[in-house]
Amino acid sequence: MNDRYASAKALYQSLGIDTEAALETLQKFPISMHCWQGDDVNGFDREGALTGGIQTTGNYPGRARNPEELMADIEKALSLIPGKHRVNLHASYAIFQPGQWADRDALLPEHFAPWVAFAKKLGIGLDFNPTYFSHPLAASGRTLSSEDPEVRAFWIRHTRCCLRIAEYFARELGTPSALNIWIPDGLKDTPADRGRPRRIYKEALDEIFATPYDHALVNVTIESKVFGIGLESYTVGSHEFYLNYAAKNNMLCLLDSGHFHPTENIADKIPSMLLFADKVALHVSRPVRWDSDHVLRLDDMLRDIAHEIVLAGPDRILLALDYFDASVNRVAAWVLGMRNMQKALLAAMLEPNQRLSELQAAGDFTQVLVLQEESKSLPYGDVWDEYCRRAGVPERAAWFDEVLAYEKTVLAARS
Repeated sequence: MNDRYASAKALYQSLGIDTEAALETLQKFPISMHCWQGDDVNGFDREGALTGGIQTTGNYPGRARNPEELMADIEKALSLIPGKHRVNLHASYAIFQPGQWADRDALLPEHFAPWVAFAKKLGIGLDFNPTYFSHPLAASGRTLSSEDPEVRAFWIRHTRCCLRIAEYFARELGTPSALNIWIPDGLKDTPADRGRPRRIYKEALDEIFATPYDHALVNVTIESKVFGIGLESYTVGSHEFYLNYAAKNNMLCLLDSGHFHPTENIADKIPSMLLFADKVALHVSRPVRWDSDHVLRLDDMLRDIAHEIVLAGPDRILLALDYFDASVNRVAAWVLGMRNMQKALLAAMLEPNQRLSELQAAGDFTQVLVLQEESKSLPYGDVWDEYCRRAGVPERAAWFDEVLAYEKTVLAARS
């Protein structure tokens, strides 16, 4: 046993905290790693600029240009992250053989067969997202809430295709697939009628889910946003809309930590929602002013979110990341964000949570404050190093040396 870990283990044990149990529990929290960090959300189904409020900034060399490069980069990233995780795909990442191209309302499971083969090779699950942006029929800024019935029908068909594809993932890989719905629909300026677009959207969702799907295989999640680029004043898919729709229709409301007001911390929402729902789905990103998709740092917001995740337990949280930064090495962005999420979870597991809860219930807020602050300086980093060591991945910043070597030998060759 490493001397630093042995010392940390003894210190935590003196506080009634079992580090071995924490290391075992951490393995039960798979994180769904978003594929779109690797290629700046370009996808493979069409060429052209991103639309629908989706933007990436930066031109760091080495962006994945095709499925083979993206899969290689994902595999490299996962090799540097301890534990067994998942990969989250958008529908725009369909892989077509020559002459096989299909528009988004005609996508088939076979268009994602290479992803299933890739997942089987790595022994991981896949999650899925319909893609309602970067398409001619999303140019108006309205998709499932469109006033045009033909546009709306196209996106209804697209979502139904995605349900079938998510079922396919689950059957082939032996693990349920999360299907997350986020639409970019909204208005730049103050709306004259806030209710009408939401009423149209609700009717579209009702029509989609009138088609049966296997609830044991697919966890449907619906994701809100308070504002976005080009829709600063109004979004159709608000938190209140989705919270009520999910509750009424036995779905999961998904919280993205970058989709609320910049000073709002979603950690407070998690325990409230779990009083009324079996599970809560999360996309964890780092909000910075108007941008919601920065690489995760191990900051107070992330630690607060992790604290609530840990108290909820692995069976009640569907955990995924969602950010895309083209100004830094994209593989490094994946690895850093995933490892930071895991560090935050581990740090939360190594807090004296039961004791803190008892002190709060007893009204001893002085001890709560003192114990919370003293816990921050406990050596969870030494326990994290042990977790990496046992998983056979580099400890601390040593993983970055491998990323730099990969950049020199693989990424630098991409024009």
